[in-house]
Amino acid sequence: MRQVCFKNLDQKNCHSLEVYEKNGGYKVWRKILQGKISADEIIAELKTSGLRGRGGAGFPTGLKWSFMPRNSTGQKYVVCNSDEGEPGTCKDRDILRYNPHSVIEGMAIGSFVMGATVGYNYIRGEFMQPFYRFEDALKEAYDAGLLGKNIQSSKVSFDLYTHLGAGAYICGEETALLESIEGKKGQPRFKPPFPANVGLFGKPTTINNTESFASVPEILQKGGQWFADIGVENSGGCKLFSVSGHIKNPANFEVPMGMPFAQLLELAGGVRDGGKLKAVIPGGSSTPILTAKAAMAMTMDYDGIEKAGSMLGAGSVIVMDDSTCMVKTLTRLAHFYYDESCGQCTPCREGTGWLYRVLKRIMDGGGKADDIELLFGVSDKIMGNTICALGDAAAMPVESFLRNFPEEFEYYIKHGKSMVEGSGK
Repeated sequence: MRQVCFKNLDQKNCHSLEVYEKNGGYKVWRKILQGKISADEIIAELKTSGLRGRGGAGFPTGLKWSFMPRNSTGQKYVVCNSDEGEPGTCKDRDILRYNPHSVIEGMAIGSFVMGATVGYNYIRGEFMQPFYRFEDALKEAYDAGLLGKNIQSSKVSFDLYTHLGAGAYICGEETALLESIEGKKGQPRFKPPFPANVGLFGKPTTINNTESFASVPEILQKGGQWFADIGVENSGGCKLFSVSGHIKNPANFEVPMGMPFAQLLELAGGVRDGGKLKAVIPGGSSTPILTAKAAMAMTMDYDGIEKAGSMLGAGSVIVMDDSTCMVKTLTRLAHFYYDESCGQCTPCREGTGWLYRVLKRIMDGGGKADDIELLFGVSDKIMGNTICALGDAAAMPVESFLRNFPEEFEYYIKHGKSMVEGSGK
């Protein structure tokens, strides 16, 4: 298996500058400081690599970096989105724990390419160990003369700061994240204008996910084609998948894009306690749920998961066995999105509450014959009618659960209880 973000895990103090440099870390950054590599060369390699945003949107990284008006005068920013709040996602915190210097170097390289001199790493407020690890790595980098003004007598400057969030899921949305850094209430902005033109403090800004930045140094060391060849067409490289749920060995796995789901499930030890696979959420709780049949036929890449009927998202794979009650599971997810809605958009503020309350009523035995139609109707009124994607994130699970497991909702409404014996795991 190819290791990019987690390549030093077998070494003691893998998070330290000493281990990172021993394994080739900061070689690309030093070449930049010595004037041996240009911004255009870096963008070309990233485009060749096929690296796409690892936070969920999947936008090509090289193309995104090229959007920044790098030759314009004035302040510009790079921002790392480490606000890992999607249920089922556990990868970025481990990158910050075990390989924080890859994020620092990736952000520094990005700053050079885009002509930015200041960066922020926005870390979820509950992640205290990753926060301290990143802060320690930042100090090491400054002490080694790898960050700051006119670094190592070059004309390159880059200062990097950590910003600790306060645990709001909505701040994983890039413009809400920018609002939070500015000290405002974390609520999404209207787009356009886009952050590449009007971002942090009104200046051009590029935001990428932790895994995206962490992948850049290794890609540039070994070449874009090397990375592209690891994966499949339209999904270059390897990817971190957080596999959790009813499995024997829940963990983060860094595997080639295009790996069959069946093989990833095997790596995680298979379904626990001899259970039978029932359903899989492949990209985090906001992505559509799949039946066992659809999941076992899919490959773990953008196109493969889309063909199966869902999305790769952040690579957050939640496995469910045949003891799972889909009504109870969906009710719990609906409560999460109801609780986390920032309340700015009426369809989301009101719609998420409707979804949760109807599902809770069904679960409490008060379901009505037209509740399924009502849930579809509310979801349809939310989808595509909000400033950010949280509304869609709340509606898509509802629609996919109802379409793939209609019999469980019909049974619960008719009998006032789950059709799954011993459900509640």
